[in-house]
Amino acid sequence: MTTFAGLQAVRVSAGTELGVSSWIELPQNRIDTFAEVTEDRQWIHTDPIAAASGPFGVPIAHGYLTLSLLSAFLGDLLVIDGVTVAVNYGLNKVRFPAPVPAGSRIRGHGRLDQVTEIPGGIQTTTVVTVECEGVPKPVCVAEVVTRFHEGVSR
Repeated sequence: MTTFAGLQAVRVSAGTELGVSSWIELPQNRIDTFAEVTEDRQWIHTDPIAAASGPFGVPIAHGYLTLSLLSAFLGDLLVIDGVTVAVNYGLNKVRFPAPVPAGSRIRGHGRLDQVTEIPGGIQTTTVVTVECEGVPKPVCVAEVVTRFHEGVSR
């Protein structure tokens, strides 16, 4: 985890490696729950018997499940003192180079790529590369755009 002493410290820190997040487990029941919530019940995710003879040989996590965990990874990777509001502004680019087998653990590596000024704060672009234990290629690479504001009351 990297902690910055306020927005000014972040403003001059583009290119900083943020470290590695904690591992998150993706057991089959978590994949099934995600399938129900998103109504994406494709058999490669939810049917272990059919998936065994499918293209990956096992059920795999949804790419969007992996993507949805970027917020958790970023919470582990980046803390900015004095920030009262952090807003997910979007994504510039997302790729899923390899599947995540059910039962695997994943974690994120972060790099603060860009910092730009916005009214009342800053906007960052952080490249998060998600690795899966035992998988040689990254399972997700995403450019995450976040807006940070100081002094906004609740």
